[in-house]
Amino acid sequence: MRRTVLTLLTAATLVLGAAACGSDSGDDAAGTGPLKVGVSPVPHGEILKYVQDNLAAAEGLELEIVEFNDYIQPNVALRDEQLDANYFQHIPYLDEEKAAKGYDFTALAPVHIEPLGIYSKKVKSLAEVPDGGVVAIPNDPSNSGRALNLLAANGLLTLKEGVGVKATEADIATNPKNLKIESLEAAQLPRSLDDTSISIINGNYAISTGLNPATDALALESGENNPYANLVVVRAGDETDERIVKLEKLLHSAQVKQFITDKYQGSVLAAF
Repeated sequence: MRRTVLTLLTAATLVLGAAACGSDSGDDAAGTGPLKVGVSPVPHGEILKYVQDNLAAAEGLELEIVEFNDYIQPNVALRDEQLDANYFQHIPYLDEEKAAKGYDFTALAPVHIEPLGIYSKKVKSLAEVPDGGVVAIPNDPSNSGRALNLLAANGLLTLKEGVGVKATEADIATNPKNLKIESLEAAQLPRSLDDTSISIINGNYAISTGLNPATDALALESGENNPYANLVVVRAGDETDERIVKLEKLLHSAQVKQFITDKYQGSVLAAF
């Protein structure tokens, strides 16, 4: 009798569990409920908040914005289905993450570019960077290669021919000032300015700490043919979710382009 009761309880539990799972899956397939999007606070969160406050209701789209202060957790949360999408990264970074961690994600259309910039509290021009000066760069491979290319574009070093965006410190061909390259987590780079000759800082972290890339940077990346446009990323197959389609329409609207132009004054550039 005891075994019969236990068997019945177990069966009931399995049925309830299966029903619950089936209910969640049905909601996801139908694309119902708020669209939960993970973002970096600036400018991604600000751009998405503009969409939420000014455009989403007319499109019948409900947004839930979740902020992250690093570049790792938004992809983890997307994989674990804690998010429906994220908006914080560019294709070179996404490609690295997919190769390293096996994410089955799809990138959507480019939204904006945050030009990488060279900043300093010690010098007022790149010509003043001293011999043996300390240079802080992002430590993730895609942005470190990007930083080295920015240094090369401004004559502070040269890189081996053909290395492109995958450049590493091993690809430095000449370093006339014997600059000391230090790699730091991107979020820590603004704080490094007290200790470095120059620091190369991602646009979102520069803006969020009160720097104005358009006026404070000693040098900025060009927006022309820039491969580092930030975009929305979803799990493969979810790009046809009606809520995602609506979000993409709104993010690439004339209103959002004007918002980016007016608010950021060249510190962030629309990529569409």
